[in-house]
Amino acid sequence: MSFQEIDGVRIWGKPDEGAVNQAITCSKTGNAVQTLLMADHHKGYCQPIGGVVVYDGQISPSGVGYDIACGNKAVRTNIQASEIKSNIKFYMDEIVRQISFGMGRVNKYRVDHEVFDDPAWAVYKEIGNQEHDKLKKLAQKQLGTVGSGNHFVDLFEEMNTGRLWIAVHFGSRGFGHKTASGFINLASGREFLGKAPGEKMDQPPLLLNMDDEIGQMYFEAMKLAGKYAYAGRDYVVDQVLSILDVKQDFEVHNHHNYAWVEEHQGKTYNVVRKGATPSAPGQLGFIGGSMADISVIVKGKDTQENKAAYYSTVHGAGRVMSRTQAAGRMNWKTRKRSGGQITEKEMFKAVRKYGVQLRGAGTDESPFVYRKLQDVLDAHSETVEILHTLKPIGVCMAGADEFDPYKD
Repeated sequence: MSFQEIDGVRIWGKPDEGAVNQAITCSKTGNAVQTLLMADHHKGYCQPIGGVVVYDGQISPSGVGYDIACGNKAVRTNIQASEIKSNIKFYMDEIVRQISFGMGRVNKYRVDHEVFDDPAWAVYKEIGNQEHDKLKKLAQKQLGTVGSGNHFVDLFEEMNTGRLWIAVHFGSRGFGHKTASGFINLASGREFLGKAPGEKMDQPPLLLNMDDEIGQMYFEAMKLAGKYAYAGRDYVVDQVLSILDVKQDFEVHNHHNYAWVEEHQGKTYNVVRKGATPSAPGQLGFIGGSMADISVIVKGKDTQENKAAYYSTVHGAGRVMSRTQAAGRMNWKTRKRSGGQITEKEMFKAVRKYGVQLRGAGTDESPFVYRKLQDVLDAHSETVEILHTLKPIGVCMAGADEFDPYKD
């Protein structure tokens, strides 16, 4: 086995002290059966990012996090990347022009989708008509927008075959954020749409019993946010396919901030993964690196180690530098940063050297703030098999200095 245990927490890769301490707190709270840290782990709010907590009869809204159902969709197209490289500047400009990036953005066009007819919207009706109407209206406005932070739309060249791939990374947008904060409010005795005081980084996770009404309601709302995230990623990928005038012949689509009901060792548990990819034997997943590093398509292995990981693996390379460390502290009145360790010159030099057309992004998303993806994949070589290795040729993100309200 290539993991170690610290106070019962199973840890892949090099332990991060802050994340380990958070994981130990999770392991000692409520009905936690097992707590794990993937090799890309780092500190989050309550539950570390790259952290997995297996619960008996409980679910954690703070563990799933504010960006419910954040995840990736990747598709292989029917053309070679070389067929678009001569016009890649034009295509990247079109992606930025036609797709909305950034916090609070709404889609330029109203998107009708069957997700808005889902009976699960009744959960919000039970909370109140105002809450239902406000969240549904927000969800309708934002379907098909990407958001800020580390969310992206990327073009890739498969290293072995030269095929062109498209991948996107984002979740349930403002709808998911308000769902998470709303249920955390309710569980804390506040109004659903009330102002929350905010979580402290190292406080214990908030837990809901699945047998209680609020636990059942949160679970239904979380699943609806998952369907919404899938719909949004489908819509954006379809937009990019249209911009490039290509078709897809293979796809991978998965969440990595979510709670799944799964059977392990003959018992049914709730597995809360925050920044961790499900990797059951044969299950496919997309794992993204930085804007100047590889990304991969993986398949879960049927091994004892993968079983010991509760069929979980990394979701990315993992940060080694915080946003503030990298870009400096932002004065939102003057909109100027100071004290950052990474300059734009350094970032652009690294991206150009790797052969990437970049649109948007700040130094807080530069290649220097992430581990090398291969290093964390090596730590999980007994849990997942790499099927396709992808090199980015175009990266689109929200512009630098976007305020990011999402905490994961």
